Amino acid sequence: MRKLIIQIPCFNEEQTLGVTLKALPRVVEGFDVVEWLVIDDGSRDRTVEVALQHGVDHVVRVPTNRGLANGFRTGLRACVQLGADVIVNTDADNQYSADDIPALVKPIIEGRADIVVGARPIATTAHFSWRKKLLQFLGSFVVRTASTTPVADAPSGFRAITREVAKRLNVFSDYTYTLETIIQAGHQRLRVVSVPIRTNADLRPSKLLKSISSYVRFSAITIIRTFVAYKPFRFFGVPGLVSLALAAALGGRFLFFWFTDGGRGHIQSLILTAILATGGTFLVLLALIADLISVNRKLLEKVDHRLADIEDHLEVRSFLTHDASGEVVPAALTSTPA
Repeated sequence: MRKLIIQIPCFNEEQTLGVTLKALPRVVEGFDVVEWLVIDDGSRDRTVEVALQHGVDHVVRVPTNRGLANGFRTGLRACVQLGADVIVNTDADNQYSADDIPALVKPIIEGRADIVVGARPIATTAHFSWRKKLLQFLGSFVVRTASTTPVADAPSGFRAITREVAKRLNVFSDYTYTLETIIQAGHQRLRVVSVPIRTNADLRPSKLLKSISSYVRFSAITIIRTFVAYKPFRFFGVPGLVSLALAAALGGRFLFFWFTDGGRGHIQSLILTAILATGGTFLVLLALIADLISVNRKLLEKVDHRLADIEDHLEVRSFLTHDASGEVVPAALTSTPA
């Protein structure tokens, strides 16, 4: 029996979640079971009640708001525990057309992809401002370059992920998961595919894009951190080697004039040589240390993946249900060896 779980990270989404859930499918070609899961990221409104009223199968509650990336990561973990073969992630504001879910999962069903990212028609979307369109274009270009993947719309949160990939992804950022997971996938040589999707009219302003400057700042930090985590020697070592090469060239220039005319008037070259040599040596040493840390991180990722495989042999349920009075209460935790 093949299972698809559609997950929706939520924070105070009582106004829009119902619209989103009404559009979700209960039958998708290629799957025997389709379930819905909502991650309540510390909401202070009726998000959970709305979810349960609309027939959501599972609700995972996070006691305090920890950010979209944490909600995404928590949802993946829950979906794996619930036996999902494929996970579709979508937003609670109904931005993405649920009718495109079959197209989104099709490359995975056909065995052509590990991750499928929905590419929005950004250029022709009327309610996207020119600044948002520019940011989406630049962000996708940078992520394509850093990840060496053909992803067309990197910031898109509408994506399908296989079970194995869900167990392997590690999200460091608390801000957003969209850029980081694609860069990780590229460096782990996972198959990333983009498919065109449609969007719906805005139901509310974006919670991530509060200001252009903050979005650019947090996105840049996320990209740099992820690139450093996976390619530390390239990030630190290449500038270090370039600095040492320039130091060698300037040092050779100084020695040439030293032996030809006593080096008069070329003391600046000697000073710059010393600065470049010191900086280059520091960067190369930093690259070696960072590379060792990166190797250790990859080993820890393998251990984490093995632990996830072990957890596959357990049936774990720690979600929400209703009692007789209609009050939302935690369900009992059960753990039964397979």
